[in-house]
Amino acid sequence: MNKLFKRDFKMVVIGQIISLFGNAILRFALPLYLLRETDSSSLFGAVTACAFIPMVIFSLFGGVIADRKNKRNIMVALDFTTAAVILIFSFALEKVLLVPLMIAVLMILYGISGIYQPAVQASIPLIVEKQFLMQGNAVINMVSTLAGLLGPIIGGVLFGAFGIMPILFISVGCFVFSAVMEIFIHIPFEKNTDGKSIFGAVGSDLSDSFQFIKNEKPIFLSVLGILALFNLILSAMMLVGIPVIVVQILGMSDTALGITQGAMGLGGLAGGIIAGAAAKKIRLKSGYIFLIICSLAAFFMGISVFEAVPKIIGYFIITAVSFGAMCASTMFSVSMMTAAQQQTPPHLLGKIMAVIIAVSGCSQPVGQAVYGVLFDAFADKPYLITTGAAILAMTVSLYSKKVFAVLEKESAVK
Repeated sequence: MNKLFKRDFKMVVIGQIISLFGNAILRFALPLYLLRETDSSSLFGAVTACAFIPMVIFSLFGGVIADRKNKRNIMVALDFTTAAVILIFSFALEKVLLVPLMIAVLMILYGISGIYQPAVQASIPLIVEKQFLMQGNAVINMVSTLAGLLGPIIGGVLFGAFGIMPILFISVGCFVFSAVMEIFIHIPFEKNTDGKSIFGAVGSDLSDSFQFIKNEKPIFLSVLGILALFNLILSAMMLVGIPVIVVQILGMSDTALGITQGAMGLGGLAGGIIAGAAAKKIRLKSGYIFLIICSLAAFFMGISVFEAVPKIIGYFIITAVSFGAMCASTMFSVSMMTAAQQQTPPHLLGKIMAVIIAVSGCSQPVGQAVYGVLFDAFADKPYLITTGAAILAMTVSLYSKKVFAVLEKESAVK
């Protein structure tokens, strides 16, 4: 691991820890604040769906920018920008109508994330030796999930005790600190000399990406379709369903929701550790098994809200299955991202990463809006929603088996 943890990679990891922790407490606190203030799962689903739209759109721009601009400068600029947005939001809160303000801020934050993540993903192959790429991706995923573990727990305690303001100021400090540290990272960069502007290059660059996928890697299209369906059916249900079930249906505290979402972070951390330690043993063709585990988690979420199940037992069930689902999801993500990186030419890395993020995530906002309405309409029978999602997700998982087998075969050839 000494060859993996060189100076620049360590700096990226530390910067990600700080920045993603700030992101984690924000992504926990802002939607929860909205849900507590409005007490509407429909509004909660609609607002969070709106927030995801710019992330999908800007992730396409993010890939182009990542391939044409210095990736370090992208991360520095976006961390400083995020700090400024949160600072403005903290002063506008309670002076501006909550729902429009929350929509605007979440859309900006998720849009920034859409640009930021392709830059990070495209940086890893440039600062990590090829034989350590799986471990490098696992470490980055572990960092993300560690932030996802600590952020909600600390955010839940702070939110329950002091409200939203301390969380906002802590996150501002995280982004500023991360930006300053990232200034000292060196990521190899060769300036593009074709004379095109960023906006002028988007069409041609994305066309190159889709042509590469269509002509060289058509299996990527099948993988993207599976990911988009899974995000529509299951990821969206969990993003909306877990806060609604824990806070509204089970009547638990903000700290309890933080612990549940922290359990998801712990599951992701465990999945990252396993993926890194067993990098050579994880088979791509077994990817469908990870999706099946996530589908079963949704089924057990349905059991947690049965009337015969005591609420505290239901809470423990949903927390446990959140851990398991995130563990399986992280192992799946690491193996899929590594396969995509290994089969993509260096000059297309940022764009292909952006296409994967954007296309696979484009269905999620639709799912979140729909599930928000469903959890309002079936407030007395939420298990119908979770078990229905589990059945549909299981169907997609079983279909994906043959697709992942082909992807593994092509990866072996590469």
